[in-house]
Amino acid sequence: MHTSISKDRNRIDISSSLIIGDQSLKARRFVTSVADASNETGRLEQSWLSDRWNGIRRPYSAKDVVRLRGTIRPEYTLARIGAEKFERLLADEAYIPTLGALTGAQAVQMVQAGLKAIYMSGWQVAADANLSGQTYPDQSLYPSNSVPNLVKRINQAFQRADQIQYLSGKGKIDWFAPIIADAEAGFGGPLNAFELMKAMIEAGASGVHFEDQLASEKKCGHLGGKVLVPTHQFIRTLVAARLAADVMGVPTYLVARTDAVGAKLLSSDADPRDLPYTTGERTAEGYYRLKPGLQAAIARGISYAPYADLVWCETATPDLNEARRFAEGIHRVYPGKLLAYNCSPSFNWEKHLDPHIIRSFQRDLASMGYKFQFVTLAGFHSLSVSMFELARQYAVEGMSAYVRVQGKEFEAEKEGYAAVKHQAFVGTEYFDEVSTVISSGTSSTMAMDESTETAQFKEQTAVVTPPIRGSEHDHDKSQQN
Repeated sequence: MHTSISKDRNRIDISSSLIIGDQSLKARRFVTSVADASNETGRLEQSWLSDRWNGIRRPYSAKDVVRLRGTIRPEYTLARIGAEKFERLLADEAYIPTLGALTGAQAVQMVQAGLKAIYMSGWQVAADANLSGQTYPDQSLYPSNSVPNLVKRINQAFQRADQIQYLSGKGKIDWFAPIIADAEAGFGGPLNAFELMKAMIEAGASGVHFEDQLASEKKCGHLGGKVLVPTHQFIRTLVAARLAADVMGVPTYLVARTDAVGAKLLSSDADPRDLPYTTGERTAEGYYRLKPGLQAAIARGISYAPYADLVWCETATPDLNEARRFAEGIHRVYPGKLLAYNCSPSFNWEKHLDPHIIRSFQRDLASMGYKFQFVTLAGFHSLSVSMFELARQYAVEGMSAYVRVQGKEFEAEKEGYAAVKHQAFVGTEYFDEVSTVISSGTSSTMAMDESTETAQFKEQTAVVTPPIRGSEHDHDKSQQN
């Protein structure tokens, strides 16, 4: 970043060094006096009248936001641009289908293949991408900055792909797909949610979702033992997250998730809105027992709707009738409210739905208002099953098994797949260009010129090696003995 002093306005400006296309990002203006603060407050109040904030309730003032900003407000370029892209997608697309990415490489493949947004699952971070280096279940056991760290990692993978494309002058892919990230139950109270939302925005998230479970007892939506917080307590979480985005000056999308369909426990009976769904019983821990179900979820969704951009109801099965009833319940009070749906790998899809229903499932959801739809754990499952299959076949066949993978890569090149040329894919040519610029064209240590990849990986025709059947493999081994 760099700072400069505006002579005519006597304000400190700051801008990101990131270049988008041919224009550097314009510097932001910041307040240094009471008069400037008043002007900033007025501009913010005016911005809240735009269509972007239609139906959004803020129980605080623009003056509150400006007072919390300080005199210098950095430009969070990726988060802002991503949120603006997500807004256009919500307006232009029938629905936005996404997959959960576990690594930067996976996210790049998703965008290369045509997906327009990325989902980032806390479950996947817990399982295999958290900063503690542990394998965890989805119970908020990992460090709370782990998801922002993966958001940053994926955005940096997008940045490298963008640099490679721009340098080559080939391709028109918009690599910086909006990332919608999982903040779980906020890892604590409203202040934790406030700080976590800030960390997500700093990392470049376009949207963030929170769920109405008790953070200290948080569970995956498809596990038992879930404890909900009172409705008003979760609203405070949403308000904290919105305030964080406003203080940082980014129109981040906020998704409110309720687990009331399956949760059977409540941390407190302090909110009258929750009382119709309590049983009057207590557990050994002091929690109140709940009557879970769709009506409880609808009631909570209605309460959350004014404070969130999208509402998500976690479900136990892929049930279109249930989805329709939830949508109708929300839209009866808040017509047109945007909804989100988890097309979860926890569902045994073929057990519940016929193939023709599965094919039209997402279009049917879209017709009900579910604009953002995601397969949370797609990265984990696709990575696991593909590696298992390769390893199982490789253990029997050796290199023939791997050559079939390479053949699939050659074939996929016709559709835009680029990772078969793995040296170029990760930016070797880009850094060769950096070396060229540094040395004024005299470098003798260029990496790609005499690389194996340059010599061998031109346009390829896939040659598929047939698998060796178990009996053939046994016969080969017997001939060697």
